[in-house]
Amino acid sequence: MKNTFFNKKFAYTYNNITAMLIAANIAVFCLTYFLFPRLTYTLAMIPGSIYYNHSYWQFVTYMFTHASVSHLLFNVLSLYIFATAVERRVGSREFLLYYFLTGTLSGIASYGVYYLTNTNVVLLGASGAVYSLLMLFSVLYPHSVIYVFGIIPVPAPLLIILYFVIELFSGLLSYDGIAHMTHLFGLVTGLLYILIRMRLNPLREWRR
Repeated sequence: MKNTFFNKKFAYTYNNITAMLIAANIAVFCLTYFLFPRLTYTLAMIPGSIYYNHSYWQFVTYMFTHASVSHLLFNVLSLYIFATAVERRVGSREFLLYYFLTGTLSGIASYGVYYLTNTNVVLLGASGAVYSLLMLFSVLYPHSVIYVFGIIPVPAPLLIILYFVIELFSGLLSYDGIAHMTHLFGLVTGLLYILIRMRLNPLREWRR
C-alpha cells in the first residue's frame, strides 16, 4: 500500500528519548512541588484558564506536572518499562511523535468533556500518554505478560481491554479525583494512531 502524508516513515534512530522524558518529568515536578508551587497552575491543564486566558500550552505541559511523589513515580516507572520498549521498536522520532500527539489529543479531548459538562479541574500527569503507550506496547508485543501490582500476570492485550472497560465506566459513573476520561482518551488516540499512521490492526496483531 502506497504511503501517504500521514504514513510517511521516519528513518530509524535511537536516542533514548525516554530517558529525556523521565528527566523532564522529574525536573518539572521538583520545580512545581518544592520550589515554585504556583507554577503548577500555569503548567497543569485548567479548563477555565484555557477558555478565559487562552493558555493553550497547557494541552502539552500538563503531561509534565504531577500531584505527588507517588503519582510521579508511577508514571516514571511506566515510562521506563513501556516507553523504552516502544522507542527501541519504532525508533525515537516515531516514538516522540506518538507520545506528544496522543498525549496532547488526550488533553484536548478531556478539555472538551470538561467544557461540555461545565467542570473546572486541575488536570496533571503523563497518564494519558502512558495509556496510549500501553496500547502500542500491546500491539508491538502482543505475547507479553504484564504483572499488575507486580504479582498478577495479565496478557498485554487483555489488560488493554480491561483498562478500557474500567476507565469508561469509572469516567461515566464516578468521580474520585482520577482522570479516568484522560486515560480512556489515551487508549483511543493511541488506537487511532496505530490504525491510521502505522496501518496496524490491533485485533489481528493480538491474535498472532
